Amino acid sequence: MGKRALQITTAVLALVPTVTGVITMLGVSDPLYASAGVPALPVLDSNLRFFGGVWLGLGLSLLWLTPRIESQTVMFRVIWGAIFLGGVGRLLSILVVGSPPIPFVGFTALELIGAPLFVYWQHRVATAGRT
Repeated sequence: MGKRALQITTAVLALVPTVTGVITMLGVSDPLYASAGVPALPVLDSNLRFFGGVWLGLGLSLLWLTPRIESQTVMFRVIWGAIFLGGVGRLLSILVVGSPPIPFVGFTALELIGAPLFVYWQHRVATAGRT
């Protein structure tokens, strides 16, 4: 699987944090949290909006690097490293608090298993581009 496939996959996956980042910037008014009856605590709302902005930034960064994906190794690894660490956080939550809805378990798998695979895939594309 070459550069073009990696670019397309990255761009499609980048839409997830881009769109959900915007939604999460609604804080406790985000439909997911509002439907769960999450209380409008200022610190919680502030943190949700902050992390929504960070998540949006990761998505926009992935979109930005996609055209030059073979030469943006450091940024690609930093972004996927951050996503991996987010997966570690989700895994800790599963172990401590309990399992979230099924889609979030899938996100956890993508973050923990997919992140290293994407880093490896980009490494292969970058290395192929130098030969």
